[in-house]
Amino acid sequence: MDILKIKKKTDTSIDFMSFGALVLRLDSKIVPLDYANSVDLHVSGGEYNVAANLSKAFNQKTAITTTMVNYPIGNKIASEVSKMGVIPFYKYFEFDGVRGPNMALVYSDQGKGVRAPVVFYNRSNEASSYINIETFNWESIFSNDIRWFHSGGIFSALGPNIPDTIIKAMKEAHKRGAIVSFDLNYRSKLWESLDTKGKDTKKFAQETLSRIVANVDVLFGNEEDLQLGLGIVGPDVEKKSKLDSKSFYSMMDEVSKRFPNIKAVATTMREVVSTNKHNWSAILYYGGKGYQAPTMQLDVFDRVGGGDGFAAGLIYGLLEGKSPEEALRLGWAHGALLTTFPGDTTMANINQVESLANGANARIQR
Repeated sequence: MDILKIKKKTDTSIDFMSFGALVLRLDSKIVPLDYANSVDLHVSGGEYNVAANLSKAFNQKTAITTTMVNYPIGNKIASEVSKMGVIPFYKYFEFDGVRGPNMALVYSDQGKGVRAPVVFYNRSNEASSYINIETFNWESIFSNDIRWFHSGGIFSALGPNIPDTIIKAMKEAHKRGAIVSFDLNYRSKLWESLDTKGKDTKKFAQETLSRIVANVDVLFGNEEDLQLGLGIVGPDVEKKSKLDSKSFYSMMDEVSKRFPNIKAVATTMREVVSTNKHNWSAILYYGGKGYQAPTMQLDVFDRVGGGDGFAAGLIYGLLEGKSPEEALRLGWAHGALLTTFPGDTTMANINQVESLANGANARIQR
């Protein structure tokens, strides 16, 4: 695996751009949704979360290319995007007053102790499902001197034309010298919801994701994502320890053979003791060498978004020219901090992240 060649930061460059769908999460906290009388609203989306985290916690100039619907839910989401300092490149849709197009809704409760969290979606007639290869003017978008471009596997499964649109954007990003990353995030239910024209759903997903990953420099995904999303042979993910790095490393030779374009692969490692107690680590394979973060026990408040928090910290470290080990620890620390906040995006600052990455504890700060 080669090393990354990252464009220098300038006064006018955008450090990071994501391409994905925005969603509104309705969270009933520890109360099961069946019994809830109120919910908290959180703006989310795997790709957006990384951009928001990089902006808010790491002071990076970030942007998102996505769809937006002109109605109150869209207005709420757009307002939060603005508050997080993320520059939007929107394709607007008009709501018909009844059926959409819609901004997707995600429903969740946080669980408690032995009761697991519950998350489900309503992505019916979602605006992003209408994206096609002509929706965005990528030449114009990338004229903004973008240093890093990111998308993900959940977004890839939302509509039949989205994978080819992602590939087009990635190729434009590479033409302009940007690093390209992708979060596999394999979700079987989303792929099963697509019309695969008679093809086996898993095989269709693997073929599609493989076409995308052939254009990627940095890949986020654990052993299960690599196996189910790309069809790479690996260990039985149900039987191994969730904190064992050997099985992850054992798959890297096959990743390198199939995708010689990939320069780094990274993932979080999480062993769930209970809903609110997790053992947490992270791993990075970069330049043919493996790096693993320490293991810490997390007291989890809200686990949603921890992986995106990890991605943001790692990307920040790489953008800033940190060593692979330093970048990994920044991702590990920020992902851990994110699980202590409500919602999907960060409330941490760079000093807190660096302090935890360097071994600080939770003693009171005066």
